[in-house]
Amino acid sequence: MPDTARQDVSHTLASEYWRIRRFSEQLCEPLCPEEMGLQACPDVSPPRWHLAHTTWFFETFLLKPELPGYRVRHPRYEYLFNSYYNGIGEQFPRPQRHLLSRPDGEEVQQWRQQVDTAMVQLIEQRPDLTALVTLGLNHEQQHQELLLTDIKYSLSFNPLAPSLGQPLPPGRPVGNLTFQPLSGGLVDIGNPEGSHFAFDNEGPRHPVWLAPFALANRPVTQGEYRAFVDDGGYQRAELWLSDGWAWIQQQGIKGPLYWHSGHRDHFTLAGLQPLHDSQIMAHVNYYEADAYARWAGKRLPTEQEWELAASQTQPARGFVDNGLYQPGRALDTPLAHLFGDVWEWTASAYLPYPGFRPASGAVGEYNGKFMCNQMVLRGGSCATSRDHIRASYRNFFYPHHRWQFSGIRLAETL
Repeated sequence: MPDTARQDVSHTLASEYWRIRRFSEQLCEPLCPEEMGLQACPDVSPPRWHLAHTTWFFETFLLKPELPGYRVRHPRYEYLFNSYYNGIGEQFPRPQRHLLSRPDGEEVQQWRQQVDTAMVQLIEQRPDLTALVTLGLNHEQQHQELLLTDIKYSLSFNPLAPSLGQPLPPGRPVGNLTFQPLSGGLVDIGNPEGSHFAFDNEGPRHPVWLAPFALANRPVTQGEYRAFVDDGGYQRAELWLSDGWAWIQQQGIKGPLYWHSGHRDHFTLAGLQPLHDSQIMAHVNYYEADAYARWAGKRLPTEQEWELAASQTQPARGFVDNGLYQPGRALDTPLAHLFGDVWEWTASAYLPYPGFRPASGAVGEYNGKFMCNQMVLRGGSCATSRDHIRASYRNFFYPHHRWQFSGIRLAETL
């Protein structure tokens, strides 16, 4: 590559690096120091931990091995902020991250500045590391989304209902669901190699056969889900998978996460807000999504069906940049909201594609080792960055998880 072209690539990557790293800090600006350490359950992490862990990622995978003379901020940070990389070493217990009062916010910020300065130097010197730097930036964007979903869960326990975002603006009533038929056939699924950045679990691209099906024009709304609740949806065992019914019984589940008694209000990052019949339903787990689909006489789409439909549209609205931090009102247009607003549960287990091979070394632990007992979600959410999502993107969570902005799109077989 000519020197001028290499300089242009490095300059563009450095600009992206600064933009994405700064956005993590912007998300934390409304938080008080006490909120930076909140962790309401083992599944979530404190905001300060997210800021430190993403910094650890760049220091561990890029600066330590690739920048001569770089000195780590503190030798114990590798232990404190390693999330799950066994190839790196032991990790501080995840359920106890709220106990890490040190390093404090000022120290974490100084560490971020040290790493950022060194990373820009490395980006300029080593264009051959572009792919790994890009992985690190996409990793940071994932943690930006987790930061919002995690702090929402932790703040939801506060009777004062703290507010970070903006209330949902007024909107029109939404019409009934319609279903768009798709012919299926032999289709290619997965990210085309070399087209743009993608995580390793999005490939290899491969052919699959799909029978004709139809996909709902939009996700399920709060009003539609409230009808399921009012019809005794959480008391009717015949609607639930066995594991889902066991979850309801063991956890004493009576209704959706964040809905208050009476089903008139729900907690949002704009504080306590009224439920809107036209607002897209969020924070349901796989069991709830599947039960609702059965109640509605439909089913959840497979991830291959979802990707075929999504490949025919483009990301449009409902991302983190609008500052709402909650799903918007549903649109009555064909195949609306496939990107943004809520992650959509699919009926597909999270498994490797044919020919999948994880990368060598610790970085290969990023996705591959989680391909067991989890379900695939597609499309991004109101906490996702617009430039982070694509049709082939595969998110995954355990069936009982519902603190993410996860919702429901129905499908039917033709």
